[in-house]
Amino acid sequence: MKKLTIALLALLLLTSTVFAAGSKEQAQGVDNSLQKVLDKGTFVLGLDDSFPPMGFRDENNEIVGFDVDLAREITSRMGVELSLQPIDWNAKEQELNTGNIDCIWNGFTITEDRLASLTFTPAYVNNAQVVVVKSSSPYTSLASLANKKIGLQAGSSASEALDNSPAFKASIKSVVEFKENLTGLMDLEIGGIDGLILDLLVANDNINRSGKDFRIIDEHLTNEAYGVGFRKGEQKLADEVWSQMKAMDADGSLAKIATKWFGADITVVGK
Repeated sequence: MKKLTIALLALLLLTSTVFAAGSKEQAQGVDNSLQKVLDKGTFVLGLDDSFPPMGFRDENNEIVGFDVDLAREITSRMGVELSLQPIDWNAKEQELNTGNIDCIWNGFTITEDRLASLTFTPAYVNNAQVVVVKSSSPYTSLASLANKKIGLQAGSSASEALDNSPAFKASIKSVVEFKENLTGLMDLEIGGIDGLILDLLVANDNINRSGKDFRIIDEHLTNEAYGVGFRKGEQKLADEVWSQMKAMDADGSLAKIATKWFGADITVVGK
């Protein structure tokens, strides 16, 4: 019993020492984010695994995509292993702040609200929020969707884009939230909603690959850009990822990955 008590006290002392050291580092503004990843040898990427072509499951249930290939090459250059962690996109910031993941990297739109609470890399791809409708529908503009049901993914930048378009939001009948864009597209196909707000890159990919009866309304809600998000203050890890991305742009590997997924180099790194 005495030995057990001593062992427990030692464990508590060690835990308290580690916690105190971590708290002291935070208080002093010490950024050891990069070193932590290098020390553990693993970089945990949080993603929505149903978000093609950025990150999604293929016919073998393997997670693939543009962002996945990009992250795999960057982590290889960093000398660490990439771990892909599917998350609930509506709880992505919580997953990050509790330490379950090291970053959010899956078509993650840079917004003012997110910049206030997260550290981002610069933009590597430009994008836009658009409305997808059925090709056979009569809708040709945002105004034509007045009094209609519009869907979007919960917790996504589509929701923020809608909030930033007050006239359009006020004109529609109702908003239906989905856990995943693919679920929203299925509901659009069967007529459950009249339009779905989502990323332009994702919309184009789905239409091209699925061959479904969809089209994109030309009028965009917002123009935006993708970045990689980290916990607030983890600038060293963000800088390392960005440094590797710039190196990939310089040696042509970034363009090669983009062309594989999009048919052209759509990235904006170094441009």
